[in-house]
Amino acid sequence: MEKEKKASDKTKAKKQVPLRLSPKLYEEIAQWAEDDFRSMNGQIEYLLTECVKRRKGKKDTI
Repeated sequence: MEKEKKASDKTKAKKQVPLRLSPKLYEEIAQWAEDDFRSMNGQIEYLLTECVKRRKGKKDTI
């Protein structure tokens, strides 16, 4: 049972991804994050999640 818990913990763990952004894009996202009371990382994760949801929604209608 302990092995099962460790395995599920690993699949739930967030992956780290190096990301390079232009200074202009970084500043735009940083300001947006501040406006939405999120961290920079939280804002990027939120935006990516919303994009994936939209993409999946559009595929279902085609």
